[in-house]
Amino acid sequence: MNTPPPPHASPGFARLVALAAAACLLMTGCSLSVGSSGSDADAAGKADSTRMKVALVTHGGRGDAFWDLVRKGAEAAAAKDGVDLTYANDSDPAGQAELVRDAVRDKVDGIAVTLAKPEAMRAAVSGARTAGIPVVGINSGIDAWQSAGLLEYFGQDESVAGRAVGDKLDDLKVRHALCVIHERGNVALEARCAGVKKTFSGQTEMLYVEGTDTDAVNTALTAKLRQDTSIDEVVTLGAQFALTAVASVKEAGSKAHVATFDLNKDLVKAVRDGTVQFAVDQQPYLQGYLAVDALWLYRTNGNISGGGVAPVLTGPAFVTRTNVATVAKLAAAGTR
Repeated sequence: MNTPPPPHASPGFARLVALAAAACLLMTGCSLSVGSSGSDADAAGKADSTRMKVALVTHGGRGDAFWDLVRKGAEAAAAKDGVDLTYANDSDPAGQAELVRDAVRDKVDGIAVTLAKPEAMRAAVSGARTAGIPVVGINSGIDAWQSAGLLEYFGQDESVAGRAVGDKLDDLKVRHALCVIHERGNVALEARCAGVKKTFSGQTEMLYVEGTDTDAVNTALTAKLRQDTSIDEVVTLGAQFALTAVASVKEAGSKAHVATFDLNKDLVKAVRDGTVQFAVDQQPYLQGYLAVDALWLYRTNGNISGGGVAPVLTGPAFVTRTNVATVAKLAAAGTR
């Protein structure tokens, strides 16, 4: 992405402003307009007096606690930087793309976006670039952010995370893992299960479910576990689905264990009591925070995290019974 950062105040520029101001005092009818009113100290820790506008546009569904964490992180960075933040979401890729176009029409100063379905977002992102708006990626699309023209990317390498889970399943002596994908075509979710299959020495099977319908997820998973009693591990790709899987295992009379990607405060309790073996935390709060802060830094200081050639990884981090107590305190505060 070649969107140039706007000019910012430098010591030389400040001296010119001072000279111009002095000249104005000697003249009548003279006015002076300066683009930046902050000192060097202000620029280091605070946003300019002219507040920049940032739009965060995700594919998150309604009521998903994961995206609440992303949003909280973004809001924390916006408060620190003096940014006016707008959050919008639509699980339908066409709807999400239209939200990006809305942000362009609103003439925001920066956009953070997820690329769960990159091709559906490509034209909208291109429109933002044409308008001179820097766009960064978070959470989904680690293999597509550069080709889509995004400036930076913050998230987890889902393939790496999946391979780490596969190794952990081997350590746990699992033989038959069922990887539950709750959104067909989501590149991040597909990469997770593919990663598990790549390193896990046992059998890996995929089960596609309709993630927007909890009852349907429970019904499909329960039926599968009853049908195949050899399944000894259920791997879900979202915290709320892990809790559903726990119920399904019990309902099916299965002996399978449950592990998951992602984390929320309810899942922390499940890990603590051993109902869920472990969770892979990609730190969604950090993703939202870094995205907004990066756009502010780019606009005010020309910084590009990762140099525009490498993603900034926020995971994977395993949460197990051995370290869950520390995470539990943060989850109770709504940041993990």
